[in-house]
Amino acid sequence: MKSVFFTEAQTKMSPDDIENYHRAVFMNMEGEYAKNKRQEYYRGLFRHMGKNVSIGVGVRIVNPQFISLGDNVQIHDRCTLVANSEKGIVLNDGARLKHGVYLDTESVATGYIWIGKNVYIGAGCCLHGHEGLEIGDDSLLAQNITITPYSHKFNDPNKTIYSQGGIQKKIIIGRDCYLGMNVCIVCTAESIGEGSVIGAGSVVVKPIPPYSVAVGVPARVIKQRGT
Repeated sequence: MKSVFFTEAQTKMSPDDIENYHRAVFMNMEGEYAKNKRQEYYRGLFRHMGKNVSIGVGVRIVNPQFISLGDNVQIHDRCTLVANSEKGIVLNDGARLKHGVYLDTESVATGYIWIGKNVYIGAGCCLHGHEGLEIGDDSLLAQNITITPYSHKFNDPNKTIYSQGGIQKKIIIGRDCYLGMNVCIVCTAESIGEGSVIGAGSVVVKPIPPYSVAVGVPARVIKQRGT
């Protein structure tokens, strides 16, 4: 009985359910044919989709009408893009999202994520844009980086932390920055200057000047590049 359970279930599906079934198959299917079909499908849904865009297996996209992709963008397997606001998500020419990257604009009113040209975002990164997240051209983000520009308030012990709300700020990462593995950037960081390097495992809690090398928890500037 179990060997034909889903085969029999398909015979009772509505036309909409059958379309959803086939969509799920193509979204999760390996091979060049399925890859081309994903490109064809999303080209009619994205706000903009450039040339030679690659969308991997198991990619989840929420509100593609608020997402713009430049030429030669690569979205690898199991990535998630959630565009809650009309400001949406922009991946400029040559941007690359490796396996399992998670992008979420969060706020319906103010959230957006803007990723510059030739930016590399490593596997497992989790990036949020409550008030806006901008990453400059040619920047490199290694694996498992977290950017969460929201901080919960917890001053009143008689109220739940969730009910006290929080603060959120825009974060800007300049051009040609390099963030090492497991870096965490919180809302008070606000900006990482152009050409800066943040060492692996660092927690950035305040602005970093341009061309700085910063390491530690919390991250502190230990030198300027070129000196």
